[in-house]
Amino acid sequence: MLKFADLIEENIDELAALDTINAGKLFSLAKASEIPHAATLLRYYAGAADKIHGEVLKMSCELHAYTLREPIGVVGHIIPWNAPTTVFMLKVAPALAAGCTMVMKPAEQSPLSALFYAHLAEKAGIPDGVINVVAGFGPTAGAAVSSHMDIDMVSFTGSTEVGRIVMQAAATSNLKQVSLELGGKSPFIIFDDADLDTATDLALTGVLHNKGEICVAGSRVYVQEGIYEEFEKKLVAKAKAWSVGDPFDPNVHQGPQVDRKQFEKILSYIEHGKREGATLLTGGGRLGSEGYYIQPTIFTDVKEDSVIMKDEIFGPIMSLMKFRTTEEVIERANNTRYGLAAGVLTKNIDLANTVSRSIRAGIIWINCYLAIDNDCPYGGYKMSGFGRDLGLDGLHKYLHVKSVVTPIYNSPWL
Repeated sequence: MLKFADLIEENIDELAALDTINAGKLFSLAKASEIPHAATLLRYYAGAADKIHGEVLKMSCELHAYTLREPIGVVGHIIPWNAPTTVFMLKVAPALAAGCTMVMKPAEQSPLSALFYAHLAEKAGIPDGVINVVAGFGPTAGAAVSSHMDIDMVSFTGSTEVGRIVMQAAATSNLKQVSLELGGKSPFIIFDDADLDTATDLALTGVLHNKGEICVAGSRVYVQEGIYEEFEKKLVAKAKAWSVGDPFDPNVHQGPQVDRKQFEKILSYIEHGKREGATLLTGGGRLGSEGYYIQPTIFTDVKEDSVIMKDEIFGPIMSLMKFRTTEEVIERANNTRYGLAAGVLTKNIDLANTVSRSIRAGIIWINCYLAIDNDCPYGGYKMSGFGRDLGLDGLHKYLHVKSVVTPIYNSPWL
């Protein structure tokens, strides 16, 4: 695993280029952050690989017992197109450390880096048959992984709709275990005492990072009424200055959407917002006449029951709303079928604690956003799925717990 990490760093330019070509990701960001993070993930879990152990149990009668943590077996990984490198390694590194073999099905839109990672794994000395990359379409290759009788677990990251299909296939085959990291419609709550420059920067990055194609996008932004007007002005000005273009250009903030299907889906949601009476503050259409580029788009006066407030859009579209009280914004933040992430901006620690404990989501960012670390578990509540990636939780899900019990006779103590 450590050699695998070294090889990733030695091939960083090629890996970053593959994700840029396949998925429209920013080459500079992939090279500076996402590819190096893949190497650090491997090293993180390599450090845990020889520290997997159980516990000795204190039984209530004349028995000696202990637990073992054993590899779950063959794992089927199905990953999305928005973060080909990051999600590949979120799955592969802990499964390797746990001692599992695996079949990896990358998204049909972005298979190139997964195939190259498999090549590097072979060069690193990982035995044949441990990491198997099978490129293909969801209804064929993905369905085969989900329903195969010799696969012991499926770890899926993607849409809620496909997550249902994966879970059904697992249930009707060999009842394999399932881990699902699904969609999100994350609230980003900004209170009156927040610094405006910090708040506008975080809010904009939270929804425009990776052209909005992120599960944790802070697409529902709630701003307390005392600072709302000034916040809106600053936010719109920064959105208009956001650079959209060639993802190989180091000065560009946002590249093209992944493909025509996603491009057209996002544009259709923009039209929904207009028809439903939301006020368009900026953006609202494609950029240029070639490529799948979409303007950073901000709506306000958005109704809570509108399509753009309820659905995960997976594009550079923000719904910006005003709120008055803490109780009100907690209720509105929780008014979603999703529960992946949330953000809270305030200098009041008591307020931050109250809100973070009241919102039903898997990760709450206080005075930050998109703060993801190897040690911090990541996953959802409600229809954002179950199971966790990262941290020791991300390792333990690939392990069975076995209890071993034996009688103990004439013990001087119990």
